[in-house]
Amino acid sequence: MRLSHSNQYVRSLKLLRENIPSRRTYPFHLPIINTLNELRFHPQVTYLVGENGMGKSTLLEAIAIVSGFNPEGGTFNFNFSTHDSHSEVERHIRLIKGVKRPKDGFFLRAETYYNVATHIEDLDNEPSFGGRIIDQFGGVSLHEQSHGESFFAAFLNRFRGKGLYIMDEPESALSPLRQLSMLSRIHELAKDESQFIIATHSPILMAYPESVIYEFSADGIRESILEETNHYELMKQFFDDKERLLHHLFNEN
Repeated sequence: MRLSHSNQYVRSLKLLRENIPSRRTYPFHLPIINTLNELRFHPQVTYLVGENGMGKSTLLEAIAIVSGFNPEGGTFNFNFSTHDSHSEVERHIRLIKGVKRPKDGFFLRAETYYNVATHIEDLDNEPSFGGRIIDQFGGVSLHEQSHGESFFAAFLNRFRGKGLYIMDEPESALSPLRQLSMLSRIHELAKDESQFIIATHSPILMAYPESVIYEFSADGIRESILEETNHYELMKQFFDDKERLLHHLFNEN
């Protein structure tokens, strides 16, 4: 059963502008923060897209922290810090949550996934009566797999359904075929009362139909459809007329 607007886990986000010290300093000078007032999340999938430097990962990190996740990623129960470098945006946003609470959750962050894998190994090396954590991820050390394989192992095995899943650029280690497989898995989980919030550059991952896409630029935030995003238009232009695009690219100087 899919979540609906009446029972989704996270309904919306509001930026508490009255508490922001200065829009000229990091991270509040970032375009995504500087132009944000409110975001309404889709019951199934919400995408945050835009060029590098807009602040997507910074905002997603804040959403994850306020939702109860560790800044470096993992499940609700993960509590570790390899390097305390997260911004203070979480102090200046308010999440409007629904009446229903997720039974599962994961913050999948490409940038710090190595730290999550190390934390799992550290926990499994300690005496425990609860079994190995790595068995929840497929049973094979995440450090003994390629980056893409370890990503997909977590996504395939650890995401159990009826959960809130926040993902930051999950495509960074995945081939196009794996991205299609991830899209299929998102569909399975969405049908099992799961809600996703995803920051991505991948037009493949943006293609899930039951979703909303927010595109961020220096001019502000706009709700978009896949075919009107800059990422899709650029990729389409490349494949439709590769020679022309390469000619301009190589001869612009």
